[in-house]
Amino acid sequence: MHKAQLELWDNCLQLIRRNVTEQIYKTWFEPIVFESYDEQENTVLVQVPSPYVYEYLEQYYVRLIAWALSNSFKANVRLKYRLVVDKENRKTQDVEGDRPADIDTPQPTTRGNKAPTVLDAATPQNLPSQLDPKKTFESFIEGDSNKLPRTVGLSIATQPGKTTFNPFFVYGPSGCGKTHLVNAIGVEAKKQNPNQRVLYVSARLFQVQFTDASRQNTVNDFINFYQTIDVLIIDDVQEWATAEKTVATFFHIFDHLFRLGKQIILASDRPPVDLDWLKERMLTRFSCGLIAELEKPNIQLCIDILNSKCRRDGLKIPSDVIQFIAGTANGSVRDLEGVVNSLMAYSIVYNSGIDMHLAERVIKRAVKVDNHPLTIDDILEKVCQHFGVTQQQVFSKSRKREFVQVRQVSMYLAQKYTKMPASRIGHLIGGRDHSTVLHSCSTVEQRLRVDKQFGAELSSIEQSFRLKQ
Repeated sequence: MHKAQLELWDNCLQLIRRNVTEQIYKTWFEPIVFESYDEQENTVLVQVPSPYVYEYLEQYYVRLIAWALSNSFKANVRLKYRLVVDKENRKTQDVEGDRPADIDTPQPTTRGNKAPTVLDAATPQNLPSQLDPKKTFESFIEGDSNKLPRTVGLSIATQPGKTTFNPFFVYGPSGCGKTHLVNAIGVEAKKQNPNQRVLYVSARLFQVQFTDASRQNTVNDFINFYQTIDVLIIDDVQEWATAEKTVATFFHIFDHLFRLGKQIILASDRPPVDLDWLKERMLTRFSCGLIAELEKPNIQLCIDILNSKCRRDGLKIPSDVIQFIAGTANGSVRDLEGVVNSLMAYSIVYNSGIDMHLAERVIKRAVKVDNHPLTIDDILEKVCQHFGVTQQQVFSKSRKREFVQVRQVSMYLAQKYTKMPASRIGHLIGGRDHSTVLHSCSTVEQRLRVDKQFGAELSSIEQSFRLKQ
């Protein structure tokens, strides 16, 4: 290795270091090992400790790396990665890096007339926050049942990590608006400070990621990634009931973020004291912040929510129908929205106005009237019926797309509507293991974010559950 080439690479690292925080540099760039520079091919070969590091660098820092290389080597240099895919057997794999179309010098932001510092420098990555931009404080209607959590959430969003409400643990029954509230906090925090690393993730997806990291022997990379987040939002943490290793790993991440003054927000369908799997040490940490309950909305708040939705979506629903829906939706915001969507669908399909008669028909199909629990058989029956396949086909080993889709949807809905652990659900749906269930749930959740038609199909299936119940 030529000394001059190594000096050029060191210069490249110094350029990168000036444009990221010290924590980010140590996490993602310090482990990179310079291998060689091919002057004829104009290619720099570097070794990274895992495929996870390579994917992360290419996703979030490709522009910064390319800019630094071109400035240091004074040429249009391409980066080539040598990935350590098997540490025990020292197996590696070479992969070509991507080249962005345009390379610009990262522009630092300043604080008034003060000189920019490392902390002021614009972070070149754009971390996908996974937030729903529609779930904001503007659309989260305030009422007696949610006034305290909403007020606290707005305070946190303005100054994340700097209030006494850290961690913020919000709990309440299904459909009361927990996911909307924690999303609103994240959206507002990102709006207040676009450079903050805000991340919303479901407890199930966090567990899937941890499981994958364990299999690939990249748990340290997984932990390092989460330790760079400024505002971490985890939804439905009650689903970690049987995930002891996931909880232990989250504890380390939690402790690190808490010590650095980063904001942690957790949502659950029950308070921390009712989470049997929660260790005393973590229960103590949750209690040092704020634990707030979101109650089911009363009838007046339901009316306000419905009127707001009508104004927002340009809908015209008579006031008597609004009051009828509010009084029969069991205090569930999710049921309210489902009823309104069904009313509009019926109105369009049958070319009729929205009146009380239509509302009564829809309510029977969309709102749960008693509390008989759903079973796996109920779910399989409705999902198979909707997609036109048989249970035998779902249980088979076939990888046909239509069968896989039904299998994944059934597992997702089983996780959502039953209290069974993932291992039991997998056993009852074709003899799969718990990791298959977690992967299926993650796949369905990701598709719901981008495929409105798929979301409408799932809503239709869920409405058939309520009718059966």
